[in-house]
Amino acid sequence: MSFPRRVAAYGKFHVLAASIIVADQVTKLAIQREPSLPLESYWPSGGIEVIPGFFYLAHIANTGAAWGMFPGFKTGFVVIGFFALATIFIYRNQLNLKSTAMQISFGLLCGGIIGNLIDRVRLHYVVDFLDFHLPGYRWPAFNVADSCISIGVAIYIMISIIESRQRASPEE
Repeated sequence: MSFPRRVAAYGKFHVLAASIIVADQVTKLAIQREPSLPLESYWPSGGIEVIPGFFYLAHIANTGAAWGMFPGFKTGFVVIGFFALATIFIYRNQLNLKSTAMQISFGLLCGGIIGNLIDRVRLHYVVDFLDFHLPGYRWPAFNVADSCISIGVAIYIMISIIESRQRASPEE
């Protein structure tokens, strides 16, 4: 199969991943350029209240992984990100990446990984800015890339469960 045909076979994946990278970087750039949101602005001492008592815009430098876990492991997260992308590329046939559902799942996942990798390489931290609160609880701030990674993983898990059940049930 020619190179253009191989690329086209993963068209939904490429378009979705590229769209997520652009959306992630544009939203992070908007936060970084917002004069009322200097770095480390978050509620209650800063940030922008969007929905009172529930949703705020913040500007946080996250040097860790999801929810700020393992701060200071910057180089490790870059290596893990590139390793994950390489693994997905190498095992794309085994992952059935030509199916629409898998292209959506991995398009979300890879777009999010690349969005955060850009920050880690360029800034040495990830820009987080979506800050949600519930009474007595503050969810850790996150960004578009984080959301897409979580949704992509959730879709992959659902697909895996459905496929596993289909293989386990006898054909009727």
